[in-house]
This record gives sequence, C-alpha cells and structure tokens, in this order.
Amino acid sequence: MKNNIFGYLFIIFIIGIMSFAIYKANKENNKEKENAQETTTISTEEKGKEIVLAISGFDTINPIITKNRNVQDVTKLIYEPLINITENYKIENCLASEIAKTDNITYLVKLRQNVKWSNGAKFNSSDVKYTIDKLKQSNGSVYSSNVQHVKEVDIVDDYTVRIILAEEVEFFEYYLSFPILCSSYYGSDDFWNTQKNSAPVTTGKFKIKEVTNSTIVLSKNTNWWNKNSQSINIENITINLYSTPAELYNSFKLGGIDLITTNNEKYQDYVGTIGYNILDYESKEFVFLAMNTANGLLSDVNVRKAIRNYINKDEVVSNSYGVNFYKTANFPLNTSSYLLNLGEENFYNLEEANSTLSSSEWALRNNEWRKVINYKVTKLSLNLVVKASDSPRVRAAENIKAQLMNQGISVNIIYASDGDYQSYLQNKNYDMILCSMNLSIAPDMTTLFASNNLANYNNEEMNNIIRYLDNITNEDELKGMYSKIYEIYNNDVPYIGICRNKTKVLTSTRLVGEIKANWYSLFHNVGEWYTK
Repeated sequence: MKNNIFGYLFIIFIIGIMSFAIYKANKENNKEKENAQETTTISTEEKGKEIVLAISGFDTINPIITKNRNVQDVTKLIYEPLINITENYKIENCLASEIAKTDNITYLVKLRQNVKWSNGAKFNSSDVKYTIDKLKQSNGSVYSSNVQHVKEVDIVDDYTVRIILAEEVEFFEYYLSFPILCSSYYGSDDFWNTQKNSAPVTTGKFKIKEVTNSTIVLSKNTNWWNKNSQSINIENITINLYSTPAELYNSFKLGGIDLITTNNEKYQDYVGTIGYNILDYESKEFVFLAMNTANGLLSDVNVRKAIRNYINKDEVVSNSYGVNFYKTANFPLNTSSYLLNLGEENFYNLEEANSTLSSSEWALRNNEWRKVINYKVTKLSLNLVVKASDSPRVRAAENIKAQLMNQGISVNIIYASDGDYQSYLQNKNYDMILCSMNLSIAPDMTTLFASNNLANYNNEEMNNIIRYLDNITNEDELKGMYSKIYEIYNNDVPYIGICRNKTKVLTSTRLVGEIKANWYSLFHNVGEWYTK
C-alpha cells in the first residue's frame, strides 16, 4: 500500500513539473512575440522620415547654372540624367532606356516613356535637346565639358534623340550623366535669369516643395517613374542655407544637420572630434610622377622601377598633403571601380630597388649610383619639375628628392612658374614632372597612354588595347582588358602614382543607414536612410 502511495505521489510530482515547464515555455514564447511586435512597430512606424542637409554660399538650385559643390551634391536627389553612375562607377540607364552607338560619332538614345515631371508634364526628347543646348551655351557649368564634343542633337521622335559628335570620344555614354531639365517649364523665358530657377520641376526621387531665404524643403516626388521598384523611407528633406561654412559647421555641431561633407583640414576646430560619425570617399584628384621614358637614363625600365621602389609614398603624403584628405595611390582609377580589384599596393622596397639597379649594371659608389655609358662614368642624376605655386606639390617634390638622394640618386628640382610649367607639359622637355589631374567620370586611359602622352611612353600592346577599349560591350572582356592595362602599367612604370584626395562625410548619430558615396553622388543608398 505504501508503495502505491509513493507511486501516485511520484506521478503527481512529474505532472507538476511538466505543467510548470509548459507554462514557462508559453510565457517565453509570448514574450518573444511581444518583442517581435515591438521591433516590427519600431521598424515600420517609428523610423524618422525627415532629414536635414545644408548648403553654404548658396547661389541657385538649377544644377546647370550653380557653381556650388554642395548644390551639385543635393541636386542628385532632385534631377536625373540619361545615364546614372553607380557606387562602383558602372553606368546604368536612368532616363534613357537604351543607347546604341551607330558609328564612331553617332549615338541613338531611346528615352523612357513612363516618365513625368513633378508638375505632371511628360518627359520627352525636347527636354534632352533643350538641356544640351543650354549646356553648350554655358561656359561655367560643371557639366559643360560633358557635351563639349557634341556637334548636333536631332529629335527623331518624342522618345528618341540622335546625338552627333564632332569627333570620336572614348566612353561617351559616361558623359550623358548630366541632369536633364524641363523645356516646357522654362518655355521662352530667359533660362539664365528667370525666377523659375528658384524651384524647377524634376523627375527625381524628390521634388522642391518650398523655398524660403533660409531653407529649401524637398518632398517625395509622387510622380517618380521608379517609385514602385525602389522604396524610400525619407518623406521630407530640409536643406538649411548658410552664408558661411563656419555657420554650417556650428549648426552641425549643435545637432541641427544630419549630413555634411568637407575638405577643410581644420574641420575639427569647428565641429570637434566626438558626437558624429565619419567616413571617407575617394575624390577626383590624382597626383603622380610622369617619367620621361624617352630620356636617356629613364628609358631604362629598371631605373624607373628602382625609383618607384625607393619612394615611400606614406612619408610623401604625411609630410606634404596630410593623411586626413589624401591617401597613397598607384593607378588612376578609383579603388572602388568595378573594372579592377585594386588593393593598396606598396612598392616601397629598398633592397629590391638596389637589386634592380644592379641588374642594369649600375654600381653604388660613395652613395652615388654610377654606370659606364659610352666609355664615360655617368651618375644617376635627374631633373624634377614642379609647379612653384602649388605648395603641397612642392613639399611632395622636395620629399621625393630627399628620399632619392638618400639612396644615391641625384635630383635637381626645377620650380616652374605656372606658364613655364605648362610649357614643360607641352614640350615634354623634362626628366620627371610631378603632376596632378582631375579624373574623368569615364574610365578613359587615352590621356596617359595614347600618343603624345606625358611620359612619351609607347607600347604597341598598350596602344592596341586603348584603341579597342571603347568597342567592348562584354563586361568580363572589359575587365580583362583593364587588368592587362594595369599589368603593363606596373611592368613598364611610365608613371608613379603618389596619392589621391579624399572627401569626408560627417553624419549625425541620429541618421541611420549605410552611406554609399563616391565623387559622383553621396546618395546611392538614400532609400534606406531614416532617423532615430
């Protein structure tokens, strides 16, 4: 009997434990559901739908007329081009649905037929022709160079235009990345001086809702042709207008702005060092040494390679430009370009440099590299031309000279006036010249490698590739060609890349969403942004 009682008690005990376990499990499950519901509520209902941007020295919101870099950035949210440039510098159709190159100088552009301006008017071929005509009339627009080789624009029909060039332009499609404006909106008004420039109609993600002396308010463009494919969290964008950069910086520091960009070395004096997020993107300037490959000494590729190995680029950048707004670079293309997987290559190697020179029968004597040429002892001595008015470049040239002198290569710096510097570039009567160029939006290599280039460089294989590039339509084949260009570039060393500049993007801690920026646009990922 006792055994039975203990058995019953044991069964009741087990049932009690199981009941308690089920109760706890249900409770935890309900709690998880509540948390999930709470998260969903935050993600769908509590995302802030307004952000604040800023412009200092505002002139006009018209993207063709403005000279202001901040305006040019912001207008990417409002106006659209025929061809868009992605975050990795690919081209993609925007207002153009298709582009065909019918011969070396003729392009047929088909336009999207479902596009409306923010005032409800239909986008058509007249808008494209009108915009190009205005760009051709303008000498000061940042986009004027995009159409400098356009000879004629013919309207084939409402949604087709024919663009005829005066001469062949490599990768011309890239230059169709200028914003298009509405011809019917402006009508017969004086385009350059009309009050309509205060709030032009748009085809972009956002439209101009309100304009005052101190702000421009943008709202979602309900007529945007791509709204069903790309969701956007932000409903409104307020652009605060400031007279000076100092006022802009102060407002950002006080939390009144969500995103700004800067190239000011002393920006931290204005905004401090904490309370915001920061990232860099590569800008357009590329600083490099052009090596005159037709020069007697520099015609030896091993001399060029040794010079590259002797130069510590990190030292050049830190002592001349500063690491905040410059980074070392080897090749002209931005490292984010889809065409090449460019890492941070470092050729600085003193032992390899010494070995390379020795292999060309140079000998180091009393800290001087010497070689018998035509029965005469010749020192490795070179001239380096630099523009005297460019202080950072002068410092870079002096640093390069010091590094090379320490390794036994004699360098004489020629401090050229602006006029003389241009003369050197034109006549190419130098050994080495320290140059700076702003990169084109197109991956065009003709300036550096085609005939009459800065290095007097001639390589038949490279010439053939450059001539063939613009006819390649297959992406993998194009990447293969650029990989070959890069390989030849590193093997032949006609140029030595030194550095490229950077721009800093500062964002408030309340702005959420990845910033995918390059020098074409800050807003590649704007659809996913929100505030908390």
